[in-house]
Amino acid sequence: MNLVELLLDPLQYGFMVRALAVAVVAAVVCAVLSCWLVLIGWSLMGDAVSHAVLPGVVLAYVVGAPFAIGALIFGLIAVALIGLIRNTSRVKEDAAIGIVFTTLFAFGLVLISVTPSQTDLNHIIFGNLLGVSSSDLLQVAILGALALSILLIKRRDLTLFAFDPIHANAIGLSPKRLGALLLGVLALTSVVALQAVGVVLVVAMLIIPGATAYLLTDKFSRMLVIAPVVSAICAITGIYVSYYLDTASGGMVVMTQGIVFALVYLFSPSQGVIAKWTSQRRRTRAEYSAVA
Repeated sequence: MNLVELLLDPLQYGFMVRALAVAVVAAVVCAVLSCWLVLIGWSLMGDAVSHAVLPGVVLAYVVGAPFAIGALIFGLIAVALIGLIRNTSRVKEDAAIGIVFTTLFAFGLVLISVTPSQTDLNHIIFGNLLGVSSSDLLQVAILGALALSILLIKRRDLTLFAFDPIHANAIGLSPKRLGALLLGVLALTSVVALQAVGVVLVVAMLIIPGATAYLLTDKFSRMLVIAPVVSAICAITGIYVSYYLDTASGGMVVMTQGIVFALVYLFSPSQGVIAKWTSQRRRTRAEYSAVA
């Protein structure tokens, strides 16, 4: 089998085409958002919101509503609860995040265990890329386009908020509103990624692409290009590999992203461990030669 056949063979199946489309949309949207999450240091917040949407999805299934509505509502509830606990008690933000997301995630697991269903609701937790329907694809495309549009339209304000919230406030921007906007987009993006990799792995798609791009460039504008490109390539590669090796598609997408991050971590020209080690050795040799 030649390269062209390897690339075209999976595309003869409709479920593979839909899986590729959903994975790429989720990968791009999550990657763009991850640039801000990594820069601000909101990795744990991404973890919290992505897990907290689980009960919303189950309740939406129970009442026959679209999963996205339930997930979005509970994502926003999680953000509100974290802010409430942080602002009205001595509990710090990281503890508030841990309390809220573990409690809501556990609530979702309890709901799954007691909800009579002809469908396996466990795919919400672990993802079900190959089972994505045409209506799911349309929903992901609409929500993904909405989240991406908000991020691109407000990118200047959000970037200033990430780098210098004090200056943002001085020129008339509201850091609280920008933070709330970013958290709202985070909840929306979690819903998009949920269809691809499930609740458990959403946080990986929200963090790994931004962290990878952060090691490759010092300019935020370049991060916003590198992260989605790398993430989309990883999504496509992961699905193709899962097809030929018969492995979990969502897990393979995230695993591919993790492998790419490891390679960048080691071999990045400016920030890679090996590059730093080589540079240090050269400086040491130069200093030794100068002394000798």
